[in-house]
Amino acid sequence: MADIKTLEFSTLKVPYEILNKNFRAAQKSIDKEISHVVAATNDFEKQVSLDEGEDATTADDLAGLLDGVVDKLCVLKRKAEENITTEIDAAKICKRRVAHLKESQNQQKSAQAHWKRMRLDRMLVDYLLRMGYYQSAIQLVQQSGIQDLTNLDIFLISKQVEDSLMNRNTGPCLAWCYDHRSKLRKMKSTLEFNVRLQEFIELLRQDSRVEAIKHARKHFPSCATEPEQLKDVQRAMGMLAFPTTTDIPAYKDLLKEVRWKLLVKQFRRENFSLHQLGDHSPFTVTLQAGLSAIKTKHCYHGVEDKNPECPVCTPQLNQLACSLPYAHCSQSRLVCPISGCIMNENNAPMMLPNGHVYSDNALLQMAAENGGKVICPRTKEIFNINEIEKVFIM
Repeated sequence: MADIKTLEFSTLKVPYEILNKNFRAAQKSIDKEISHVVAATNDFEKQVSLDEGEDATTADDLAGLLDGVVDKLCVLKRKAEENITTEIDAAKICKRRVAHLKESQNQQKSAQAHWKRMRLDRMLVDYLLRMGYYQSAIQLVQQSGIQDLTNLDIFLISKQVEDSLMNRNTGPCLAWCYDHRSKLRKMKSTLEFNVRLQEFIELLRQDSRVEAIKHARKHFPSCATEPEQLKDVQRAMGMLAFPTTTDIPAYKDLLKEVRWKLLVKQFRRENFSLHQLGDHSPFTVTLQAGLSAIKTKHCYHGVEDKNPECPVCTPQLNQLACSLPYAHCSQSRLVCPISGCIMNENNAPMMLPNGHVYSDNALLQMAAENGGKVICPRTKEIFNINEIEKVFIM
């Protein structure tokens, strides 16, 4: 259960954050529409209360005001229904994921195998999305039927923003910043400021210096609130006095195209942080933990010392595990290479004349099948069963 709590944190946290965001957005929308209804109602009551005379309101005027109130109420009803539907959908996803995690406690082997398979598919989808293989991830989601158990929608929105930034279009990114402004402010995010700064730089690159000054006056006062940001603004404003072909390092760095890639990386990092997604894929974390748990120094000795049944000894995983720490074993265990059983006092380790060690039970079974002869699996040498010797380990 401990590994589930550790690795599945984002599985529940992400839909909860989405539900929380939808609730707050719905609250703001409803309050706004209610204020419109109240204002229209007050106007209607004000006109009704007028005395007879020159300023008296006619029946047609009252009908028009009443129609305005009805229209505002219809809009309020429509917005309320849309927001309720959105919140219900988000709540259903939370409920579906909670039910999925509870299935891990099912003791039936078939149910356990099915749950582990679905979990592996979820991890693979998350890894594929992080690596940019969106079509493969979508196909796996559709094939496994795990739409509600993955964060596919978040990554697809992220892809749109990242693609737009790589195409020098800041609109989608700024819209994303506006939708999450309150949380980004709590995170002390500098993403919006960096995007506005990049827009200023692009205007200078196009030699639109007047537009650049207007842009700076409009956006920099609200975005640049930290001392470091003020320094960046000062440096950017200094570019107004130099051509875009300047060789001054401070200004030349601002004109580098790599700044767009840095914006993409910053957006991705803050998007993960905002939705409580880890920096590393659960699939990567699980794979590294598993490899590190069984990695020994023998995995990196000669080919003859490698165990064909050890995952770390395989060429592909051996390279992946190269930078991982070795397994810490406070108590060593001897495992028979033939049977895979542990060698202990009931299944003693036995040594062949060539020095290789196997379990007593495995050698006796081999001798019974080969007329008292045993064959070393590694060297293919043949020995009599009475030539083996018991090994004592201190």
